Amino acid sequence: MTPPESLSQRAETIVGLVGGLGPQSTIDYYRRILAAWETHSPRTAPSLIIDSLDVWRALDLATNNPAGMVDYALASLQRLARAGADFAAITANTPHLVFDELAARSSIPLISIVETCADEAERRGVRRLGLLGSRFTMEGSFFADVFARRGLEIIVPDKASQELVHDRYVNQLLAGDFRDETRAEFVALVQRLHRDYAIDAVILGGTELPLLLRSTTVADVPVLDTTAIHVAAIVQRLWSPGLARNSDPA
Repeated sequence: MTPPESLSQRAETIVGLVGGLGPQSTIDYYRRILAAWETHSPRTAPSLIIDSLDVWRALDLATNNPAGMVDYALASLQRLARAGADFAAITANTPHLVFDELAARSSIPLISIVETCADEAERRGVRRLGLLGSRFTMEGSFFADVFARRGLEIIVPDKASQELVHDRYVNQLLAGDFRDETRAEFVALVQRLHRDYAIDAVILGGTELPLLLRSTTVADVPVLDTTAIHVAAIVQRLWSPGLARNSDPA
């Protein structure tokens, strides 16, 4: 089968994905990248490399040794660069806790899931956003800092609700266990955030969350699906010859 002329004439760009954090969302990234690419070039496929890490080791490092988290993720980025990746993306929100240090030390540019989500929030005109994710994501400042630079506000649940979300995330979603009762708990939580804090939208700040909450709205609140937003940026970069190698890290 002969590829389309436009594809055969363009320089091939390769994306490296730091995956496994967790496996279910990495599979979802791969499927979504293929689907998004298909809209650009039917009957072809993008060039990508996946380096799969151990989600349980990463969570332990996030808890007990953030510096070790940097080393663990950086080693993955180095493997991807040696394998020929022109740029990279981490298919999870929690490791963005150390994104700035990774971007500074990586030999290839990185696309930030947080920056791309903030871009989308600005595009949609939403200013006050609820954030759901792992405990590290909700407690950390990395979402709030990036959004604050754009005049956007991040709202997180109360501590008890954060613990519930984290428990369901780690003990169910990462294992591929998506329950109706858990979905109902998260919908009720978004309802409370909307009622108590007047949020304009909710960020699914864990890449397993879109596998549980598949609608574009939750409790009538618009959803920012970080996986979908990140994938769109990745595919756009793949279709921008010369950009991946020559750009500064995102």
